[in-house]
Amino acid sequence: MTSQTWNAELYDSRHSFVAEYGTALLDLLDASPGERVLDAGCGTGDHVAELVRAGVCAVGVDASPEMVERAAARFPEIEVSVADLRDLSFREEFDAVLSNAVLHWVPEADRAAASLHAALRPGGRLVAELGGAGNISAIDSAVRALRAERGLPGPVSPWYFPTVAEYARVLESAGFEVRAAWLFDRPTRLTGPDGLADWVRMFAAHLLADVAAPDAFLAEVAERLRPTLYRDGSWWADYRRLRVVAVR
Repeated sequence: MTSQTWNAELYDSRHSFVAEYGTALLDLLDASPGERVLDAGCGTGDHVAELVRAGVCAVGVDASPEMVERAAARFPEIEVSVADLRDLSFREEFDAVLSNAVLHWVPEADRAAASLHAALRPGGRLVAELGGAGNISAIDSAVRALRAERGLPGPVSPWYFPTVAEYARVLESAGFEVRAAWLFDRPTRLTGPDGLADWVRMFAAHLLADVAAPDAFLAEVAERLRPTLYRDGSWWADYRRLRVVAVR
């Protein structure tokens, strides 16, 4: 699993769109009061808290101690803990698993899928969304091109952005029956005049490895991407999302 250090407070204040877009997943999950639901990669707790308020027996896990600490501080009423999605200890305990914008941080997709499958009761469902094939390709390509021009090595990507077919195979190999899967573009507005630079610092710090002057470097990246990713007074990340519904 990718080792990533998160500034949880900054995540909430400048990148709250992650949780906001997850609302559609909650609708798709359609959890009933009394159901037991695992939020796999719960971040700072928004979705766990919303499920609990609806009478769902929801718990959250996240690999980041910083995220879990902030989730517990924001929502003292919820149950959250630090855990690795590749090696969860749960065995047939949940009616459903929810996962929003997390599984693309786990390149060992087979292990994560097997772990989530084991956590579900027979007949339990997985509702997940992650970055899909082509996700943030414009940003990634622009940064890599500038790095190459400056003689810097290509950074190792921490991400896993599968196609529909690739991820369906992963889930089926783990024992899931895939009921629905779709890949779609979702241009995402970034907060503030430096939204693009802030996004890279938060989510793609590996792209700045060995860069001597990150601010100047990011300013050059912004100029190159402005014609395509800046409009209506805002920066937009070229997100592509893969959404799946599967059943154990």
